[in-house]
Amino acid sequence: MSDDPETEGDADEEVETDASAPDLDAIEDDLEAFESDLADLGEDLEAAETEDDLDVVEADLDAFGENLETVEIPDPPETENGEDDEDEDDEPAREEELQDRYDEIESDLSDLESDLEDQRGPYAEDVVGEIDGVSGTITGTRWSLEGDEELIAAVDSFLADVDDLLESDLSTPDDLVPASGAELGEGGEEESNVPEGLADALEDATTAVGDADLDADDDAETIAGLLEATDDLESDVDDATEWTDLEVREQLRREGFYQVLDHVKDFPPEWHALKVHEKRGNVDYILLAYDSLDSDFMEEHCLEALERLGPAEATEPMLAQANRRNQAAMRILGKIGIADDDVVDTLLDYVDSNPDLQKPAFRALGEIGAEEAVQPIANQLAEDNPDVRSWAARALGLIGDTRAIEPLGDVLAEDEEDRVRASAAWALNRIGTRDALEVVAEYADDRAYLVQSEAERADLEPAA
Repeated sequence: MSDDPETEGDADEEVETDASAPDLDAIEDDLEAFESDLADLGEDLEAAETEDDLDVVEADLDAFGENLETVEIPDPPETENGEDDEDEDDEPAREEELQDRYDEIESDLSDLESDLEDQRGPYAEDVVGEIDGVSGTITGTRWSLEGDEELIAAVDSFLADVDDLLESDLSTPDDLVPASGAELGEGGEEESNVPEGLADALEDATTAVGDADLDADDDAETIAGLLEATDDLESDVDDATEWTDLEVREQLRREGFYQVLDHVKDFPPEWHALKVHEKRGNVDYILLAYDSLDSDFMEEHCLEALERLGPAEATEPMLAQANRRNQAAMRILGKIGIADDDVVDTLLDYVDSNPDLQKPAFRALGEIGAEEAVQPIANQLAEDNPDVRSWAARALGLIGDTRAIEPLGDVLAEDEEDRVRASAAWALNRIGTRDALEVVAEYADDRAYLVQSEAERADLEPAA
């Protein structure tokens, strides 16, 4: 034995390391036992006939999984360089083989757990869930007249099946009225009560299923019959005629869009009807046409009608279009003139944009009187494009905020383009305070006729 203390210490450390190394043989024996047990559990699951049998198997699978988690597979040994201690042509390390067996056992356990869930039921709760889903489809969809009638027949048939299976006494309400009114072009006074009435009837059906207290084992045949009836109901509802199944002109006819026509003067007839609706102020019908008709021609005329009317009802749809860079929608928002936060924020996004979008955005913000826009628009008075400077000046005049007096005065004094200076003078007159008017009045002898005209209009005399 060596007398060197360092050599002796290394030997002791090596012995200690070997003693603490994991017993791979024992781990392999454990995995073999788990594989055998899992095979037995698979046979137990295959033999299970009742929910109680499945509960026993589920508990065994849970215990099996907990025990499997206690097995720890060590990592493969590494070289001094930190790489696996094996060449590409070498056999995998034993630790890797054990890990592969462990992973396969885990995968087989997961498969058995899935098979167990598939083998359960069906339950009465499954029937209730299916009925609720169909009820949601009925109430969440717009149906045509034909669709309402088809839905009533479908639910009648379903309730009859439920009555046969549960010996219940269910029926659809007697006062159901299929879609009429607007749906038939009669002015929209009367609406269908079919979806809500059928939803109430289906809720009665789910109550009956719950009250039957069906057992997954003893009443399996009844539950299967209810699920089959529910599948038939779902299929019938899917086949019912939705509003969107109708052609656009048929939708408009049933909505009453054409009822204003005694005769067709213009082609297409939608254009003639649109003119009449605009004359009568029927904004809802103009928006209906705009939303329904896939025609650039009609879209243009719908937007022109809305711009002339400037109706508050158009705010939301026009805001959506303005967010898509629609210039006509921006102009309409200006005509509407509601300083809604969402509207102002949307228009402000285009203040520092390209000129095609700046022009309608400036105008709309001016017509709305958006004080939040004063500084962003005033910043545009320094832009190179004279058109942008002119639009910005006029927008500031429309807003009428006195904070714009100074920057507009600077434009009037310094801008090289007379048309921009004329716009600034117009804006100061529009603001109309004495401070604003005094700035304009100084340019009565200006080189530009338009600026002179604005200066002459600046009335500094107090009103009588």
